[in-house]
Amino acid sequence: MNYDGLQTTYWNGQIARVEKLRARIGEFDGPSIGRVVPLDDDLAIGEGRRLSVAVMFLDISSFSQRPSETEAEQDLQLRVLSLFFSEMIKIAEDYGGTVEKNTGDGLMAYFESADGENGSKRAVSCALTMMAANECLIRPILQATPAPEISFRISIDHGWVTIARLGAARRFNANVAIGSTANFAAKMLSFAKAGDIVIGESAKNQLPSQWQISFTELFTRETGWSYRATGRSYPLYRYTGRWAKLI
Repeated sequence: MNYDGLQTTYWNGQIARVEKLRARIGEFDGPSIGRVVPLDDDLAIGEGRRLSVAVMFLDISSFSQRPSETEAEQDLQLRVLSLFFSEMIKIAEDYGGTVEKNTGDGLMAYFESADGENGSKRAVSCALTMMAANECLIRPILQATPAPEISFRISIDHGWVTIARLGAARRFNANVAIGSTANFAAKMLSFAKAGDIVIGESAKNQLPSQWQISFTELFTRETGWSYRATGRSYPLYRYTGRWAKLI
């Protein structure tokens, strides 16, 4: 995977993937009754693994304001979200991310160091591709429907977390990320606006020096979080770079 920009081969594959997904979602008969909880046997209930990772949260802006009262509105909402999240999750997986959960209006993923790149660069690269896919691939599809366009915000921070499986065996259970890094990454969303990519200082310090110089700007030091050893406020940065458009 290339983490320094969008490659034409990958982008063309995305175009084909989104079009195939759009056609398949267009054939849906509507939501079915009941639910299926995905199974994941990698961890036993109560077992955890401590990892140094970048944690990413994606949140759809103004989600509660999207029309979803009537059956027709709910059906359209289902199709839109299926299109959006199917592609966002696939992008996260393409960049080596592990998607922990989908909250209905957002998702959480974490990225370990691999392919000679650290987790923060992989997460930021993933976020940039998500932004590009939404703007150039998903938005034109939604513009041809009554559905409002989707805008979202992303937060990323890096640190040690424990990935654990919680819940009841053979009933509802799921993997969760435990630790201040995951907590802060989630709370960072409250500082972000639609279209923002915000990153904590730990994530920022892992990025290539040229990315830090050219594409990060101090957002705020008043985050309510501080370093335990020094008491210094933990700052938040906005990542302003975007991939060059291929279409």
